[in-house]
Amino acid sequence: MAHSQFPVLPEALRVARLAPPRGLVQCVLDTDTYNEVDDQFALAYALLSPQSMNLQAVYAAPFHNSRSTGPEDGMVKSYEEIKRVMDKMGIARDNFVFEGSRSWLIDSNEPVDSPAARDLINKAMACENEPLYVMTIGAPTNIASALLLEPELVRHIVVVWLAGQPHDWRTAREFNLQQDLFASRILFDSGVPLMQIPCTNVAEHLSVTIPELDAFLGGKNALGQYLCDIVRGYTKDPFGWSKVIWDISAVAWLINPQWLDSTLVHSPVLSNQFTYNQDFTRHLMRVALHLNRDAIFRDLYQKIGGC
Repeated sequence: MAHSQFPVLPEALRVARLAPPRGLVQCVLDTDTYNEVDDQFALAYALLSPQSMNLQAVYAAPFHNSRSTGPEDGMVKSYEEIKRVMDKMGIARDNFVFEGSRSWLIDSNEPVDSPAARDLINKAMACENEPLYVMTIGAPTNIASALLLEPELVRHIVVVWLAGQPHDWRTAREFNLQQDLFASRILFDSGVPLMQIPCTNVAEHLSVTIPELDAFLGGKNALGQYLCDIVRGYTKDPFGWSKVIWDISAVAWLINPQWLDSTLVHSPVLSNQFTYNQDFTRHLMRVALHLNRDAIFRDLYQKIGGC
């Protein structure tokens, strides 16, 4: 069953919306860009894929770890990093980058209003025949808030979320999911068409080494060198080390869904202990099971190296 405050989407329509995307899709990107070093790759990848997606806006998501003093600071730093990456690409667009939530949700009924949430509502509600795809590669606070502010969004968006663990895993815990438990629950409970890309055994295959990045992106252009530099600066001991570029998985699914094996499952119940409880009476969602690491990186390197 869906969260009671949201409209009930007919299951046939939800399943149709969850079919692998075909052709040019309308989309937005929600990203905690300064959280580590993978969101920058995902942002560039989306901007460099106009044949597959019409990226209409980028939203700065909150985060809190050693690189921020709290969710608000994380969001502001992410907003600045989005602008920095776009500057490296020579891209300047008005009304394209929006600040997001400055705090986490305090319960499942109170949204955190923000320019990002309002812009998502405006863009999604203007989509009449085809859904707006929402690539969510951080804590889903902005997306959950938009759904609470305008429950009819359930009928107008498809969320592609990089977060959590496989549904048969011992825990759902993962940075994006656990940062905002209430927002994560809303994605599972609202009935919004949801494609989840788990980290363990799926996105974790997207690892790369500094020598590989240097070989394919180093010195190619300002963007390529910047991405090499931020990965190099992420470790004090690069010997035998690799970094997972998790977030490009969400972009890759919109570019070529055949790169990610996925299946329909019943949406799980997310517990207070960050475990999944299965309920086979609940609505369907899609979850990724595996991905083609080499095909994704090949496409990414070609686009960044040639930009």
